[in-house]
Amino acid sequence: MTPHIAAGRRPLPIWLIPLLWTLALGMWGLSRQHSLWRDEAATWQVAQRPTLEIWHMLAQVDAVHGLYYLLMHGLFETFGPGTTTLRLPSVLAMAVAAACVTVIGQRLAGTWAGLGAGLSLGLLPAVQFYLQEGRPYALVTAGAAISTLLLVTVLKGRGRTAQWTAYASAVLLCGLLNWLALMILPAHAATLIWTRAPREVWTRWTAASAAATAGALPLILFTRSQANQVSWIPPLTWHMMIGPAVLLAIGGLGALLDRPRTGRLSAAAVGLPLLALPQLILIGISLVQPLFLDRYVLFSLLGLALLIGTALSTAVRAATPRFPRTSPWILPVAVVVAMAALLPQALAKRSPASRVDDVFAVATDVRRLKEPGDAVLFVPAARRDTKLVSPRTFSGLRDIALAESPEKSGTLKGVEAGPARIRTAMLAQRRILLVTDAATVARPASAQREQTKTSVLEKYFSAVADEQVRGRRVTVYVRIESP
Repeated sequence: MTPHIAAGRRPLPIWLIPLLWTLALGMWGLSRQHSLWRDEAATWQVAQRPTLEIWHMLAQVDAVHGLYYLLMHGLFETFGPGTTTLRLPSVLAMAVAAACVTVIGQRLAGTWAGLGAGLSLGLLPAVQFYLQEGRPYALVTAGAAISTLLLVTVLKGRGRTAQWTAYASAVLLCGLLNWLALMILPAHAATLIWTRAPREVWTRWTAASAAATAGALPLILFTRSQANQVSWIPPLTWHMMIGPAVLLAIGGLGALLDRPRTGRLSAAAVGLPLLALPQLILIGISLVQPLFLDRYVLFSLLGLALLIGTALSTAVRAATPRFPRTSPWILPVAVVVAMAALLPQALAKRSPASRVDDVFAVATDVRRLKEPGDAVLFVPAARRDTKLVSPRTFSGLRDIALAESPEKSGTLKGVEAGPARIRTAMLAQRRILLVTDAATVARPASAQREQTKTSVLEKYFSAVADEQVRGRRVTVYVRIESP
């Protein structure tokens, strides 16, 4: 028995259900109580720069996200800045991904597998996190889902030039949004090996993959000069391996339930390589250069969703002969149980506390605490993002460490003066507002500029007000001793 949704004479497409389901999950609590954390703040402030300034910045920093910033610039220009404009593209993209994985599952293992895959994708904790994130990772997942669907289409014997062109375009789009997404190509190659694809398919796939890689290669080579941007990523540890190990174990179990056989196109042949290979390749890269972050391989969860859907379909088929009336309820009950079990996580991910900090919240405290003639400092300098996303809040405050603005310098945080000049400027102030990290997330100052700021405040100033909110802190200092 399979689900059937009638609409007049023609049934509605099955993929519409997971698409609407994922949209509903994405729109639920989308503003996160009007909070914005540091990664999204980068998108927010860059997207509001003129196009020429964005290009100037990409030549210096963050070129890996250049296409995404330009896309968001267009949306901000059209609809205005706001948390909905910032996050809705991710919601829509993940909904498209859910629809694609539904169609893949339906073609490979039946309607129940497709529905199970599409509905489970939106419930995965990592997907729920990036579903509402103003960053490009959900868009990469959508591109990966489209390219995988196209691969399944050609392996089903419908491999025309149009499909291969669309496949190369989808992979190229993924690579331009984040070139680590090109790890999807080894996964697709493994599927071709598993299914013993004919030589013609291999030839066309190789040409399409080469074209996509060649299109992304200039970006890859250029961003190598900006590799210091990921220098903060910690080295790989056994603790970091727990998550991937659990995912691979679940995926392996789902693949076994599909009874995989070489030479046959199946959900396991598509889903298991898609889940496993990007994770394993990134782990291998991270042994040389630390790069392991779950968001870089978010698209691999498409494979996990596909395998989960296949396992649910297997359960329905196994129960149907003995329980024909109740077997159709297995999937809805499983979704309800999963939703109930994951509800605490879902609520947590829709709260401001789900992120390291909230850039907007501390701006409210700055507005309340500032007085005419006050100066402001940021430790580290990256905390200037508070000012960049809420410029009106900081009107009247002198940014005494800043030598060149972010827009003029083509950077995210601007260029600060040397330690000696910062020290002189600080000693000329009566009151200074310090914007920094809350004690729970703060790291010891390492740069000489930051150490200078901290030491001068401790020696010549006294804190008269201190507020900590959602991972950020603003402290008011008044000078107590003349140098």
